[in-house]
Amino acid sequence: MKMRALRRHWSSDRGSATLELLIVFPALLAFLGLLIVGGHVALAHQHVQHAAEEAARTASIARTQSAATTDSQTAAQQTLHSDGLTCTSTTVNTDTAGFRSSPGTPATLTSTVSCTIALSDLSLPGVGGSRTITATATSPLDTYRSRSLGFSNTEGLPGTNRSTGAGG
Repeated sequence: MKMRALRRHWSSDRGSATLELLIVFPALLAFLGLLIVGGHVALAHQHVQHAAEEAARTASIARTQSAATTDSQTAAQQTLHSDGLTCTSTTVNTDTAGFRSSPGTPATLTSTVSCTIALSDLSLPGVGGSRTITATATSPLDTYRSRSLGFSNTEGLPGTNRSTGAGG
């Protein structure tokens, strides 16, 4: 009789759901953490790509090589800030070799933006460190960037704009 009671006790399903939950729950938490980290990195990559595109576009409409370098760095920093991405370090490199081509000749500028993000900001246990994300974008240089067409702005000088109808 004692053997039957013991067999019934060991063959019952009581507590099996709890045991299964104890085995599966940590794996589900790890998978959820992986999804959060992956999503954070993917969004950061989109923001860095956007910053690289803005840096290249801004540099391409600059009039001088030095202005292109300065403007691209400013544009990348502002874009990352407005997108809400906090970088522990940021580098912006703009290849301005296109400015050496003569006006009227098609050329391009390339900007590369690197941003290091801290993964510890996610507040997930066991997740730390940082990840550097780099993106590159190219934009065509304004082919007529330094051509002067010989026009001057004389509207601001008093007495030169006769079309105002000011009864003179």
